[in-house]
Amino acid sequence: MSKFIRFLIAVLAFVCLLDPFFTKNTNAAFAVKDFNAGTSSEIVMEASSKRVLAGSNIHEKKYMASTTKILTAIVIIENCDLDEIITVGAKTVGVEGSSIYLETGEKLSVRDLLYGLMLRSGNDCAETLAVHCSGSIDKFATLMNETAHKIGATESNFVNPHGLHNDNHYTTAYDLGLISCYAIQNPTFKEIVSTQKIKIPFSTHGTERLLINKNKMLKEFQGSTGIKTGFTKKAGRCLVSSAERNGMEIVSVVLNCGPMFERSKSILQDAFDTFDMHELVKSENIIDFIPVENSDDLCGVYIKKDIVLPLNKSETENVKIVYELPEIIKNGTIKDTEIGFVKIYCQNNLIFTEKIYTIV
Repeated sequence: MSKFIRFLIAVLAFVCLLDPFFTKNTNAAFAVKDFNAGTSSEIVMEASSKRVLAGSNIHEKKYMASTTKILTAIVIIENCDLDEIITVGAKTVGVEGSSIYLETGEKLSVRDLLYGLMLRSGNDCAETLAVHCSGSIDKFATLMNETAHKIGATESNFVNPHGLHNDNHYTTAYDLGLISCYAIQNPTFKEIVSTQKIKIPFSTHGTERLLINKNKMLKEFQGSTGIKTGFTKKAGRCLVSSAERNGMEIVSVVLNCGPMFERSKSILQDAFDTFDMHELVKSENIIDFIPVENSDDLCGVYIKKDIVLPLNKSETENVKIVYELPEIIKNGTIKDTEIGFVKIYCQNNLIFTEKIYTIV
């Protein structure tokens, strides 16, 4: 081997060490600009499809501080009566860290406490809601983990509702992105996290609290719809953001990022500049008719939701839709039996899968 060839190999190896996009940590559709601009883990996803548009170190275990409260909020919304009035107990006041300074005996609705949780990051709100929902912090953490797994976030573990540091309380950018995409599609969650300020009761003083959202993205980024800031010494600065433009809603996660607001703006803007939503398959259309075993009948098959995906310009010219279906359907098959898959490919890369069901 010549000296020149050995030199080229050495140069290529050095470049691969420097470039984070040569690693296995991302299957992004476009490269995020200026990776490592103060961040150690990040992801950008489209909310409805949960397609990963860009990311780095997306499966690396991280502490997430108060962005934990995204999961806390959606668990409470799905499992509690938001108009129920709670009497604050002595065990959930005076929690360390950020707080709305709840007092023993004061009365607030579950909804009021959710605003305190998400706008002011109240750790006392988190524990009060958790105990109200499940009876204890430990039981609520179990419910959090069950909900995360249902969403598909299997790389995480939650032990508390607020994100105060615990070595066994962690997530990944990918998991937190999945949870956030799921949560932002809930209208109540979205209304709360997009609120810039609100007054809630301070019943023990006969007055009101003014809650002002800590998330500067709501004022500083066009189309911002939320979601949550976070900080501990071990987690660093963390931010989950969402924004909507031209019918496309994007979620970004940055973990352990010093300039978290600036970085989030940059990667969200890159996504909006690169992608548009495209309707590929409509749920109202019958995909195919398949023969029924030992019969002259045909069974129609369909998908339950329209497939609308974010695509960049080059992808729109290289989309391939593949229907994986059996040649025959068993007699007696009931309506809405899972029967196959629609798979969407771009440049031979699988980017989305949806189940196909029977109509009969």
